[in-house]
Amino acid sequence: MSAEIKDLSPKHVWGYFYDLTQIPRPTGHMEAVTRFMISFGKGLGLETLQDEVGNVLIRKPATPGMEGRKTVTLQSHLDMVPQKNSSVKHDFEKDPIDAYIDGDWVTARETTLGADNGMGAALAMAVLADNSLRHGPIEALFTIDEEQGMDGAFGLKPHFLQGDILLNCDSEKEGELFVGCAGGANVNVSFQFKEDTYIPEGDVAVKVSLSGLKGGHSGVDIHLGRANANKLIFRFLKEAVCDYGARLSSVAGGSLPNAIPREAFAVITIPGDNVESLWELVADYQDMFRTEYMGVEDQIDFVAEMVELPSTLIPEEIQDDLINAIEGCQNGVISMLHDFPGTVESSSNLAIVKTSDELIEVKILVRSSSESRRDSVCSSLESVFALAGAKVEESGHYNGWQPNINSPILNLMKSTYLDLFGKEPEVKVMHAGLECGIIQGAYPDMDMVSIGPDLEYPHSPDERVNIHSVQKIWEFITATLERI
Repeated sequence: MSAEIKDLSPKHVWGYFYDLTQIPRPTGHMEAVTRFMISFGKGLGLETLQDEVGNVLIRKPATPGMEGRKTVTLQSHLDMVPQKNSSVKHDFEKDPIDAYIDGDWVTARETTLGADNGMGAALAMAVLADNSLRHGPIEALFTIDEEQGMDGAFGLKPHFLQGDILLNCDSEKEGELFVGCAGGANVNVSFQFKEDTYIPEGDVAVKVSLSGLKGGHSGVDIHLGRANANKLIFRFLKEAVCDYGARLSSVAGGSLPNAIPREAFAVITIPGDNVESLWELVADYQDMFRTEYMGVEDQIDFVAEMVELPSTLIPEEIQDDLINAIEGCQNGVISMLHDFPGTVESSSNLAIVKTSDELIEVKILVRSSSESRRDSVCSSLESVFALAGAKVEESGHYNGWQPNINSPILNLMKSTYLDLFGKEPEVKVMHAGLECGIIQGAYPDMDMVSIGPDLEYPHSPDERVNIHSVQKIWEFITATLERI
């Protein structure tokens, strides 16, 4: 039973994490979880504030005798990514997460777990509630709507926080201290058209479905070379249109800008005489995809089925422009950082392609730790889709968090980790977008480090958090707070 999670060690951390799994909190639906956090803070008798955008701040006084220490802000976000397997019925706005223990890990049944960033919030809650700890002044900042738009961080006003040091608890590898992250921007593409109502006599309709991909976080997992469902299905569609007389009626691939798309579906029409050949083509592509991604993807399924003939098609010129643009669209890792070997500098994620009445929408998330590289990738994507006749707009620009390897809190945390565990932690830059860069804009003098337990496959239904690493990160946080 998922309630057994509450008995894991450290018990108070896991208890608060379990409580958070029971509160629906997808991005954009923060009311229930912010009410919970306000009630939690006031229930402890602590100063509890909420700002104009909805962020919650809880302050805890210093241990007697430690009032002169620097103030530490523990920071995490309250929302989670709502991803599920198509086989499960789950309403992220109403249903709790069905979390359970799986060996050395905690995961969820067929959905995202919400350890990103529920575990960070639980760690901060445990610090606030534990009066046996020794520390200077503490405040815990719980931001809203990080996963899409970072609205909470962008909404922070100067002087709301009092911290000299920020410990962000949203990274995903125990034993690593993150001192920088990528910025990003959204590239929003749209094709508007008048639907074609003429369907050639003798044509039949086929739905092709690509599923079983791993997906994952479009920042921390982008370097793993996982398949992008949108890129694969359009690769197939190009041949189906060119060689089998296919016409595209609708397409739906991906669901969130910051998740690598795991599934894509398209409805096409083809001459009835070509149906058997199309079945063979689908089988060939499935074999080809499985071969190309052997060792990376192990459950790629690509199937076709007859469906009812649609009433409209996408005009042939629009269809061809869309297919060519998607084929030419940059996706995945684009450049690497020289100063931090093995770290991605810039990338793009072809996250969403979907059709509705007389509209095609394409959404791409660009990430880069370099503003100029970010702008260059956005410009390249704009050129590809502009040549295809689409409208292209950029939104949601945010800067990265620039590393400071001479940071006092970084040096203190390195020595603390060495004393606790007998080895030095690695110092890294993350390709994902943490809120630190945005918070740094409002609080430029705040010293920052990001930490977290071992978390795998975030933004996908395979998300899981390692139990032992939570114990270690708890020991690390509490020892650090005592030394500051």
